[in-house]
Amino acid sequence: MSARQKLKVAIIGSGNIGTDLMIKVLRNSQFLEMGAMVGIDPNSDGLARAQRMGVATTHEGVEGLIKMDVFHDIDIVFDATAASAHIKNDALLRQHKPDLRMVDLTPAAIGPYCVPVANLDEQVNELNVNMVTCGGQATIPIVAAVSKVAKVHYAEIVASIASKSAGPGTRANIDEFTETTSKAIEVIGGATKGKAIIVLNPAEPPVIMRDTVYVLSDAVDEALIEKSIEQTVAAVQGYVPGYRLKQKVQFEVIPVDRPLSIPGLGQFSGIKTSVFLEVEGAAHYLPAYAGNLDIMTSAALATAERMAQSMLTV
Repeated sequence: MSARQKLKVAIIGSGNIGTDLMIKVLRNSQFLEMGAMVGIDPNSDGLARAQRMGVATTHEGVEGLIKMDVFHDIDIVFDATAASAHIKNDALLRQHKPDLRMVDLTPAAIGPYCVPVANLDEQVNELNVNMVTCGGQATIPIVAAVSKVAKVHYAEIVASIASKSAGPGTRANIDEFTETTSKAIEVIGGATKGKAIIVLNPAEPPVIMRDTVYVLSDAVDEALIEKSIEQTVAAVQGYVPGYRLKQKVQFEVIPVDRPLSIPGLGQFSGIKTSVFLEVEGAAHYLPAYAGNLDIMTSAALATAERMAQSMLTV
């Protein structure tokens, strides 16, 4: 390992996701240390909390970050703003630091998709990686697990999150959520066709994140599919402890004489696998029911940790 033991990071976006991520870096990171918290609202709780925790701040956005002395020492930037903002932020930052690493927590998807348990090793040297969406982080590992043992023709996910945990960024990016998640189900999950649905649940008291995954695959031994899914769940729990199966994996055989009709794919016969998940947050900054936000910040931290480890050992 080099003389440097940790790399400095900046977080753009002082809302719920950015603030939770900051606390995770400060509490749990082996290879990262906070360099700056960046926002646009001088009165945001995230900036105030960062200041109390000794983190340098700016309320002048990316332009303010570039003017900060610490910017010269920043190696990795997390962007927890919005899809449209990330495109501008990435372009502006690269004018000053072309080799800066960016971990994108928006659905912008400038760089390749990254779901740590599925493909982190392939993305560790990329300059910009996209963390897909909360629904993607929760469900794509399951689709990928089935793909390891059987060809997946179709995968559909339904992510249900507490309405109170859906901030303005999430609400402004609903279309991007479904498009990005559907595409990543195919690219990372290995499905020929993917579909994603998000539900904002207004229940009181708020309920934790629930995810349903339906996978249509070639017929193989159901025990192989179940084992692959259970191993994957355990791997995700390595960086998201509140991630778990709600009940046992369910199977249904779709016979050749009674196939399902899948739009765009035609007739299907094989195995339908149904997986029911829940994600409880670690409650570092956000309520425990906000597992949708916690899985994003946890996945982003795991990704940046692996990047930093690789950079420090060069």
